[in-house]
Amino acid sequence: MEAAVDYLTNHFQGVFDALKIAVLTFLYNMQLFMEWIPWWVVILTVFLLGWRLVRLTAGITFAALLFLIGTFGYWDMMMYTMAIVLTSVVISLLLGIPVGILLAYSKKTEAVVKPLLDAMQTMPSFVYLIPAIMLFGLGKVSALFATVIYAIPPVIRLTNLAIREVSKDMIEAALSFGSSRRQLLRKVQIPQALPTIMAGINQTTMMALAMVVIASLVGAKGLGMEVLISINRVDINQGFEAGLSIVIMAIIIDRLTQGIANRYNYKKE
Repeated sequence: MEAAVDYLTNHFQGVFDALKIAVLTFLYNMQLFMEWIPWWVVILTVFLLGWRLVRLTAGITFAALLFLIGTFGYWDMMMYTMAIVLTSVVISLLLGIPVGILLAYSKKTEAVVKPLLDAMQTMPSFVYLIPAIMLFGLGKVSALFATVIYAIPPVIRLTNLAIREVSKDMIEAALSFGSSRRQLLRKVQIPQALPTIMAGINQTTMMALAMVVIASLVGAKGLGMEVLISINRVDINQGFEAGLSIVIMAIIIDRLTQGIANRYNYKKE
């Protein structure tokens, strides 16, 4: 493993440097956008989404919980953490959904990739930090790399499953009307598979959020760093508030993404 990483760093350092610049640029712009949004706009948006996707009481609860994070003094840290999570989720979806579709179409590729996904999900999450540091050095990019590796398996698995579970009768009907492979995928399979794909997106987002504390070990700031500092200082109050803020983010994101998936399920039925 060490020899493989050394080979990559010696022969493809330019590629990794270009990837590092691209990821840092995207993360920086995401962070600026998150910081630019006024706090009341965020709370109002979450309230409306909770109301429309779940129910009115959920929207009120989500808004109150976000306000609570603000009273802890962790609003800026929360937005920074959200920028890291969103960046890692976007990268995971851009890579994971096409791979899942490929697995659905190719059993040979699925036979090769499935053991890799099993290994990625069973290996301790902090282990991913080692090759990330060797390839990208300490900092945000290593944290994002480790987060993507940890979070990407669910969206690959559930996209593969969703495409395979599309009704054969519907596929045959589309083909009988002269649909091409691309039209079949874009207009029949993906729309029918969306509820399950949304479940994969939900799980990927939750796993990305679960990595924020571990990612702080290599220099990713945010709520995870606050938890790590509180552990080093044995500061119970700081650790409780930062940890509770992460839990609140997880609850809100989970309920909202589940609400979106339920909407797709309702439309499908």
